[in-house]
Amino acid sequence: MVYGGLDGIVTTFAVVSGVAGAQLSSNIILIMGLANLFADGFSMAVGAYLSTKSEQEYYQRERLRETWEVEHFPDGERSELLEVYRSRGYSEEDAQGLVDIQSRDTGRWVDAMMIDELGMLLDDRKPVLSALATFTAFAIAGSTPLIVYILGLFTHTLVRGAFFISLGLSGLALFTLGALKILVTKRNPIISGLEMLLVGGLAAGVAYLVGNLLKGIGG
Repeated sequence: MVYGGLDGIVTTFAVVSGVAGAQLSSNIILIMGLANLFADGFSMAVGAYLSTKSEQEYYQRERLRETWEVEHFPDGERSELLEVYRSRGYSEEDAQGLVDIQSRDTGRWVDAMMIDELGMLLDDRKPVLSALATFTAFAIAGSTPLIVYILGLFTHTLVRGAFFISLGLSGLALFTLGALKILVTKRNPIISGLEMLLVGGLAAGVAYLVGNLLKGIGG
């Protein structure tokens, strides 16, 4: 959700900045912003679904292969696992003891081969829920730069300095979501928030500059 939200703010505000830099109308900002919001959000959701599903399918394929090898070539699998434990610094006796323990149960043995030999862990997230979480976070957070323009559409009056209000709201949202990354990264929230604010600001700055340079094309 944090990833989807951050990407939503950065990409949408970059679009807003580019159009504003080109000095086009607020209607163009709204059209481009909303089009990006839903198209890119949907694209990210599909990507999250396919990525999660593909990883799980790949894990299951490798697990089936390891299960077959354990059943048909147990000696070879024991040797492979023994070598893994040796490479981690275990003595010959300890490594052999670990192999003996793991190989007593087929399921546990296959788990050991998946983790210790292949370095693979099962991702038990549901692909559909992952996609929905990504899209929802992208749409909600990504709408932040457009709030003032959406209000202007309904009130038929655009607030003076709308772009700077959008800039402030986007900066606040970027900092907040960046700080929320500490729920996973356990980093300093201030540093994490400022880091994301800087990255998002650079993206918006580049978009604004390009739009400003090419504003003549838009008429």
